[in-house]
Amino acid sequence: MIRTLLTRAAVVVAAAGAATVLTAAPAAAHGADAPDGTDYRTTTTGVAPARPGLEVRVVEAGARLELTNRTGRAVEVIGYSGEPYLRVGPDGVFENSRSPATYLNRTLAGDTALPAEADPAAPPSWRRVADGPTVRWHDQRALWQESGPPAAVRAAPDREHRVRDWTVPLRDGADPVVIGGTLDWVPPPDAYTWWTVTIVGLLAVGALGLVAAASATGGRALSALGALLVVGGAVAVVYPVGRELDAGAQGVGGVVLGLLSGQIWSLLTGLGAIAAGWYALARRTAADFPVALAGACLALFAGASNAAVFARSIAPVPWSPEIARVMVATVLITGAGATAAGVLRLHAASRAAARTPRVEDAGDRGATDRGAADRGAADRGAADRGATDRGAPGRGAPGRGATAAG
Repeated sequence: MIRTLLTRAAVVVAAAGAATVLTAAPAAAHGADAPDGTDYRTTTTGVAPARPGLEVRVVEAGARLELTNRTGRAVEVIGYSGEPYLRVGPDGVFENSRSPATYLNRTLAGDTALPAEADPAAPPSWRRVADGPTVRWHDQRALWQESGPPAAVRAAPDREHRVRDWTVPLRDGADPVVIGGTLDWVPPPDAYTWWTVTIVGLLAVGALGLVAAASATGGRALSALGALLVVGGAVAVVYPVGRELDAGAQGVGGVVLGLLSGQIWSLLTGLGAIAAGWYALARRTAADFPVALAGACLALFAGASNAAVFARSIAPVPWSPEIARVMVATVLITGAGATAAGVLRLHAASRAAARTPRVEDAGDRGATDRGAADRGAADRGAADRGATDRGAPGRGAPGRGATAAG
């Protein structure tokens, strides 16, 4: 039965992984390919000259710019060749299908092939793409697109470097406006240190599975696993919320919509880990399997999928990169550790179950042998009584003959 449960768990994890890949691909194809981490810090200095109601910020760890226009007038974002690229105003967001930037900015890499209609010199052909006063887009002027780091970074990779100051031109009616900002290289952390701490931590948590489950200490170990899973699950829920906030989600509804559309597996595994943790805290006898399964999903979908922050200086969350790394390490430690501990407890339970029938069989054989001996003794007793009965008339006959002779 244990093998059957583990097999089903493996099928569930594999199916969830396949679903994650399939559901993530369309999002990336439509430009929502936010990085899990980067070493380039993009910041904005705002709009110049300042326009009341016109706001700009950097989202998705610098992968996109966000422009919100509440001026009541239409404002255009200018493309790479000086052509109108985007227009945002009271009537919504429009993109110019003739602008090459419309296609180049669909992905973070900017490698989309240009169609024949892309011509920056042609009159704009506006196409409505969204309601509301906010637009977000990838902009190569605010990104580092080369495969390798700049020459200054290669010469001194252990310190920060200003890569460039960037600008994105806008047009407010007939007035030119500029979004300004900076792009800096930030040295990445030592990933080996974070992985070492994580591995040591998960081994320590996994060692709880070596405690005999039937003992009082084993019950406390199961409660400890449950508490750790609750903590890890809560962190796994908070981290994708941070990613959605960093991606520009507005309000509770925007965060929930973003979680359901882009972070669903991390959210579900976090909630599942919390449920399995509470189940283990109740010290249920069948808690080992839910602990192992929830831990595996937690480590895979909420931990390993975000582990890039161990080797990147900028994390896609609104808090510091150090806190992001601690959170991911916590998820990995609790998830993988709970999996190891749960598997060890299941293995010990299966071995104990395998030994129990052999003890019962030995007892049955002992009882059978004792029964056979008792039956043999009874048969011998019956034979002795029969012999006694047969011998009694023979001993009485001479007596009777003597009497007759007398």
